[in-house]
Amino acid sequence: MIARAEALLPGAVIIKLDQRIKSAFAIAAFLIVFVGCCYDLGLSWDVLGDGLMKMGTILGAMWPPTSGGELPRLLLALLQTLAIAVLGTLLAALVAIPLGLAAAQNIVPHPAIHFVIRRFMDLFRGIPVLVWALILVAAIGLGPIPGILAIAFSDIPRLGKLFAEALENVDSHQQDSLRATGSSMPAVFRFGVVPQLLPVWLSQCLYYLEQNFRAAAVVGVVGAGGIGFELEERIRIFAFDQVAFITLMYIVAVAIMDFGSERLRARLT
Repeated sequence: MIARAEALLPGAVIIKLDQRIKSAFAIAAFLIVFVGCCYDLGLSWDVLGDGLMKMGTILGAMWPPTSGGELPRLLLALLQTLAIAVLGTLLAALVAIPLGLAAAQNIVPHPAIHFVIRRFMDLFRGIPVLVWALILVAAIGLGPIPGILAIAFSDIPRLGKLFAEALENVDSHQQDSLRATGSSMPAVFRFGVVPQLLPVWLSQCLYYLEQNFRAAAVVGVVGAGGIGFELEERIRIFAFDQVAFITLMYIVAVAIMDFGSERLRARLT
């Protein structure tokens, strides 16, 4: 039986000595790197144990969750977070549309223009939204405006790349049929390209809106307004019961947005 199995799948049953040595060396190398990283980062059982004890104390201080008598203010901050995410995503999409059109090879076939725009998007796509938020808060000041701009600047190159790829994957048969009937270029684009692009672009924007609603809370922690700013204030004064209430409220809001966005994206696609 072993011989028949080995004949069907050589090396699956009987492992050669050189393969065993290679596997042993790979495991040993992984363990050496893992132990070295733990040592360099100061990770030890004492540190983990002390952290878990403090975490238990914090979790105990979170019960029972309470709004601290500021529920209207927290709801307003939650709505502000939603507004930051919506406006940031909308601004990013409006800028990404012409950027995506210019980056698509079937729209702008010039290789130099295509290369420059693509590399520009690759360059700025590597900057996280939190870095943008820190820069813009320092430049503009506290408030929701830096949060909106941080989300927009972070999403513009990403959405631009996705828009360009969707445009390059458009089926050309509809366009060919319209050209055969003598339609003009604007009409070909309007009736042969837009109906295919619009559901994909809207679905991508809705997905990024979900992500940005979470990111809006993160940028709020560094002073960009919204529920994150309220959360950071409570953590700073060790009001962990209010931290728990804000966290639960935010989890419910994220779940509602994810459910609604998922249903909309399912209808679009």
